[in-house]
Amino acid sequence: MSLDAPAAPAEPSRRRGPVDPRLWHYSRSARGYLLLTVALSLVTAGTVIVSALMIGTVLAGVITDPDARTPAAWGTELAVLAAAVAVRTVSTWAHARFAHRSASRVIGELRGEVLAAAGELPPRELDPRRGELATVLTRGIEGLRAYLTGYLPALMLAVTVTPLTLLVILFADRTSAVIIALTLPLVPVFMILIGLLTKGKAAASLTTMTALSAQLLDLLAGLPTLRALGRERGPAARVRALGDAHRHTTMSALRIAFLSAMVLELLATLCVALVAVSIGLRLVFGGMELRGGVIALILAAEVYLPLRMVGAQFHAAEDGMAAAEKAFGVLDDRDPVVAGEGDRAVPDGPIVLRGVGMRARGQWAPRGLDAVLEPGRVTVLTGANGSGKSTALHLILGLAAPDEGEVSVGGVPVRALDAEQWWREVAWLPQHPVLIPGTLRENLELTGPVTTDVDAIDRACTATGFDQVLADLPDGWETRVGVGGLGLSLGQRQRLALTRVLLSDARVVLLDEPTAHLDPATEATVLRSVCGLAARGRTVVMVGHRDTVLRAGDVVVTVEGTDGVDRDSEVQA
Repeated sequence: MSLDAPAAPAEPSRRRGPVDPRLWHYSRSARGYLLLTVALSLVTAGTVIVSALMIGTVLAGVITDPDARTPAAWGTELAVLAAAVAVRTVSTWAHARFAHRSASRVIGELRGEVLAAAGELPPRELDPRRGELATVLTRGIEGLRAYLTGYLPALMLAVTVTPLTLLVILFADRTSAVIIALTLPLVPVFMILIGLLTKGKAAASLTTMTALSAQLLDLLAGLPTLRALGRERGPAARVRALGDAHRHTTMSALRIAFLSAMVLELLATLCVALVAVSIGLRLVFGGMELRGGVIALILAAEVYLPLRMVGAQFHAAEDGMAAAEKAFGVLDDRDPVVAGEGDRAVPDGPIVLRGVGMRARGQWAPRGLDAVLEPGRVTVLTGANGSGKSTALHLILGLAAPDEGEVSVGGVPVRALDAEQWWREVAWLPQHPVLIPGTLRENLELTGPVTTDVDAIDRACTATGFDQVLADLPDGWETRVGVGGLGLSLGQRQRLALTRVLLSDARVVLLDEPTAHLDPATEATVLRSVCGLAARGRTVVMVGHRDTVLRAGDVVVTVEGTDGVDRDSEVQA
């Protein structure tokens, strides 16, 4: 089968907490990195507590005991302190070393998963979201690096260091623990308030970038045509407006991020100051021991630090998580609908569409489609734009399953056929033929080997008018083209794809707007060739609007898409 087409989107599901479980589900490296982060966070919490205990013990002893003011008197404590500092340094280094490597692996795995899932999407779903997926796969998902290397470690420290240090403070100085317990919730409260203020900033930035990328891709693809028409500068104002919109959105998000960092730092400083004032007053009036006060004061800053880091890293990670949401939306809905769930061989007989309906964007396209596509006849599907003509071809191919009705071949549902066997029986020309970077000959053989009969190739080229294109190319079939056939005009690409279809020996031929971009003379030649395929016993189905195409059909089926139940009419040509 000639799979020349592309496809669209499912709404991404809402994020399920600060640590989205879908990230660990779709990436093995993410699971390992999470375990490593948790382990190193526990090590950090332990070293912080040990260091505070040792510093408090030594400092209180040196101040209160004049006979213990030599290093020898505190050899054990100092050795433990040095060991704790060394372990914390090593754990910090280890995390910094593996964080970026793990982030690169996670991003690579997710990018591969999303790319594979996008390739499995039905064509009618992939096409409208190509720009969005291109943005997510290139720049968008790269933003996950900040989430994995900054936000996630800070979050793990917040759930390990903060409660453990608060527990130690409770044993060392109950009053300081109460003050911290009362003021600590202020940090997440302010984080939530700032989050509400910035809600949608990252999503708006990604949306603007997606629109800008899609506009630029379309502009570059159509630049030769625009230049030929003298309108190459027409889209400049729109592209400039999109760029300005993205710049304004990004700068607004950055301003809020800087503001939130300052607010959280100020709040944490005031909270630690309350603890310090309380300890100082009680030490002056003899209401507590020096050792407990020093330990509580040292650990007070460590209690607030992880939460401040979470707040500071949150905005840096938002862009990546917004892109990840769209990526997860593709992965969550990965349920490719293609022929081949069964294993039955392809029988002979007509293709029958009985009461076929398909939902699309809140309406039916098509709805109640009845048609019998018989071998040896040319069937033309016509109707208004958006009525579901191309979707009908996708249903015949098995690239989508109808929401109602059934498509069968020789009395066997398409879903029950073996995919590979069925697709070998079909030649498909979509609206946008696929051409790959390479030579014209490589593109001719893209969907399978073609005949070595030079005369047959020449006849096919003559039938599509591609012989005139070859005559103007000095390298002939060895002429190289770029992505999407760059180097050929739209009409030349259409002729090459038609030549590829005419050389196929498939018994079912599906043509979606085959004469688009062709002049009247070439169109007449192509239609004669298509009718010749039907005369040789092929089942030929064309989508078209022009009177010349409708007159070439033996059967014309009017496809209607509607919110109601409208039956299609079948008119004998």
